[in-house]
Amino acid sequence: MALRDRLRRLVQKPGSVDLAPFQAIVDEAGEREARVRDLDDAGLTAAVSALRDGEDLAEFCALGREAARRALGERPFDVQLVGTLALLSGHVAEMATGEGKTLAGALAAAGHALRGRRVHVMSVNDYLARRDAGWMGPLYDLLGVSVAWVGQASTPEERREAYRADVTYAPVSEIGFDLLRDRLVTDPADVVLAEPSVALVDEADSVLVDEAMVPLVLAGASGLDEADPRYADLVRRLRPGLHYSADDEARNVQLTPAGAREVERVLGVDLYAAGHLGTLTAVNVALHAEVLLHRDVDYIVRDGAVKLISESRGRVALLQRWPDGLQAAVEAKEALAASPSGEILDSITVQELVGRYPVRCGMTGTAMAVAGQLTEFYSLEIAVVPPHRPCVRDDQPDRLYATTADKEVAIVEAISEAHATGRPVLVGTADVAESERLARRLARAGLDRVVLNAKNDAEEAAIIAEAGAEGAITVSTQMAGRGTDIRLGGSPSPKAPGTAPAEAAGSGRDVVAAAGGLLVIGTGRYHSSRLDDQLRGRAGRQGDPGGSVFFTSLQDDLVTRYAPDEKPARGKAGAAEDGRVGDKGAHWIVGHAQRVAEGVDLEIHRNTWRYNHLIGLQRREVLAEREAVLSGDRADRLLADGAPAKHAELTGIAGADAVAEAARQIVLFELDRCWAEHLAFLADLREGIHLRSLGRGLDPLIEFNREAVPAGKRLLADAGARSVTAFESLTASEDGIDLDAAGLIRPSATWTYLVHDNPFGSLDERAFRGLVAMFKRRH
Repeated sequence: MALRDRLRRLVQKPGSVDLAPFQAIVDEAGEREARVRDLDDAGLTAAVSALRDGEDLAEFCALGREAARRALGERPFDVQLVGTLALLSGHVAEMATGEGKTLAGALAAAGHALRGRRVHVMSVNDYLARRDAGWMGPLYDLLGVSVAWVGQASTPEERREAYRADVTYAPVSEIGFDLLRDRLVTDPADVVLAEPSVALVDEADSVLVDEAMVPLVLAGASGLDEADPRYADLVRRLRPGLHYSADDEARNVQLTPAGAREVERVLGVDLYAAGHLGTLTAVNVALHAEVLLHRDVDYIVRDGAVKLISESRGRVALLQRWPDGLQAAVEAKEALAASPSGEILDSITVQELVGRYPVRCGMTGTAMAVAGQLTEFYSLEIAVVPPHRPCVRDDQPDRLYATTADKEVAIVEAISEAHATGRPVLVGTADVAESERLARRLARAGLDRVVLNAKNDAEEAAIIAEAGAEGAITVSTQMAGRGTDIRLGGSPSPKAPGTAPAEAAGSGRDVVAAAGGLLVIGTGRYHSSRLDDQLRGRAGRQGDPGGSVFFTSLQDDLVTRYAPDEKPARGKAGAAEDGRVGDKGAHWIVGHAQRVAEGVDLEIHRNTWRYNHLIGLQRREVLAEREAVLSGDRADRLLADGAPAKHAELTGIAGADAVAEAARQIVLFELDRCWAEHLAFLADLREGIHLRSLGRGLDPLIEFNREAVPAGKRLLADAGARSVTAFESLTASEDGIDLDAAGLIRPSATWTYLVHDNPFGSLDERAFRGLVAMFKRRH
């Protein structure tokens, strides 16, 4: 037995969790299956309830498996139970597409709940939260565990009620927004979120790595962030090469001397004079929006508004906006009405949000590639769960071409060949523009196709349901790479609500399987190998036949941005007549560019985390003070000590309770004001520190801390002093205290959004301009 276990361990992926203990528990659960089947529903629920004080995982697995069979018509495979146990142990379970992550996650959530923990299952959007909570609802009912879900349209009372459930499904952004709103309440009864316990994260690598540093923002009304349309009109008339130049990576653009003179002539100002810094900034932002941001690549225009596109998902990035005035500049470029921005009242990154939970776990199809980051930032280990049936997908080597044009011709030919045999094809593209360009090529070739991108994401489920049908051609952005399940033969037969999906009609599946199954074609490597693997994973689900191949070119954005100086030794002479390149050195360049991109992203993540860590520590101190004020008598004691005469006067007129409530409202207001002002100060400081430090060769982080730390230490004292001043201005009568005299004017409206990365780029990316060269030398 020991030798068998050692051999099993040898074939597991290095760095992954040992699955042997989990498998032993599952084996024991299998021995109990017959006994558990004899229980009626009430007896099963009672048996589960009896586990609340125990840790008999084998019994839980046996009961959970039987509950799933009865409630959903699905008997979990052994590997699904292994995934469940990995999640219950606080790991990230890597499970392939089609292996039943949703069910494994539901059983794990129930298991955590049975231990007395409140569980938040974090999804990437409203649709998945609603779907999975509804789909798994009968299972939770049979296990005696309450379940609810939260979506963007949920009311405060609906949210409060949902978070009282044992298990709550919700988009990670909505949980973050609820937390931010809770941090500004002035009455403890208005708090929505309960104290965190367990975070179970779906698509864990995407949420915990790709979106880790995305700030979720709560803003207050202070007008519109408008850009002067004159600047958009002006930069539109400037000529490339003469008036401005862009760098090789197309990540920065700047005016030439001739361009500066032209701008000064049109605006009638000395552009570089100290008094016109605002004008210079506005022109530069407008120039970036005009030259470097492209419609249908970086954003789309829908319903009269600019909608950003998530690079890692290919979907519209709901509620997201660019920072630093860039959003307004793009809106001016497109001649659209300005959207509100307002003053930032508070913010939190996804990483900080998830880090609040004492227990963290997650599931995804691609985790090992970022195992180091999951351990470094979240103390999470990876459990690589083998598939129920071995994967037989044929992953072909990349086909590399000298030019983009050669590559696209070859892609159309490959699609045509597969289509002629009845084989369904899913084509993954980099962006909306490429998906539509390829669709036009296919149309000219007489091939029917369906396009799935950010412009029609509402139709995603219907399109994906047919992507495995005989002869289907589906052209999609990366949005089809996650959270989708393509079944050979097309959409399954109708099923009852809440039951597991039925298999597609046997005849259609057999025809497609005989043709080789779904063929996945990538039109280029993504900036992360995990996204490549997610796309590959659309084919070959649960032992189905399938294949994948990536078409790349030396003109791909990945290569020109991250390996611009690398050239194949034989140049174009090494290309065949059709443009295909067989040179190993040329293939190395593509892989090298991807490694550089991943390395730069990791360094930016680390650097951004260092800044946010300090801000998080300062926020924690403010929140502790705020909680003491909100739920206790901290404010009353503070103002009684700071303004004893005024406190006694007001108490004598209005009574002690009225004075205590007035004190609470004043101190809460001043704490919130000081924190919002501190955030604005830190944002300005960080920008200025980067510019100054890079010019002087200093460490930006050290320089930032040198000023940010003392400012944070003054924050509570400043809020206290302001509170005393405001308190002393109060007047009272027998009817109560007039708080209006203290000027406690909170924003008339608040709203939430996510700050999208500045595409050229963030402050950290600008600080890491030299990283590309460094990684080229290392790799």
